[in-house]
Amino acid sequence: MASKLSLMLALALALALCVQGTLGGVTCEELDQDTCAFAVSSLGKRCVLEKHIKRSGEEAYTCRASDIEADKLKDVIETDHCVKACGVDRKTLGISSDSLLESRFTQKFCSPNCYDACPNIVDLYFNLAAGEGVFLPKLCEAQGANARRGMAELKSSGFVAAPAPLHPARLGVAPVVSPSAEAPAPIYY
Repeated sequence: MASKLSLMLALALALALCVQGTLGGVTCEELDQDTCAFAVSSLGKRCVLEKHIKRSGEEAYTCRASDIEADKLKDVIETDHCVKACGVDRKTLGISSDSLLESRFTQKFCSPNCYDACPNIVDLYFNLAAGEGVFLPKLCEAQGANARRGMAELKSSGFVAAPAPLHPARLGVAPVVSPSAEAPAPIYY
């Protein structure tokens, strides 16, 4: 009896693995516009939503795999909970760090509901921020004071750059040379 149960359990496990292999995982090109953004394919590539204008003038959306790889993530379609908690939009086109400049977004993103519970979105923005020279944990730390300034000034080292002092510019007047004046000969090295 126990051997039949073990055999059936092994068969069920094998069948589950075969079905998963047959069905495959997430393929970006098969996702619709409501599931594409923030998804990760079975190959670990981030999916990106793109908008095209047809000849008729109608907008069409397509999903494709980008060249950006997710860190240790595969087969992910982001949950509605994380989309809401992090303040992202399922209709986001492309992949950009621009939203990190918006204080409302940064406030939601840095909240424990997002930052501690949504590793896929955090991984994406961590890498986007790093590409801009910003260390995301420092940005979230600075978020309470002035997130916009934090994004503009934080560097990956974690130090805040001081704004350069403003000095009045001294403008000079360049001499006017008539077009008929002979230009000096070029110097060749």
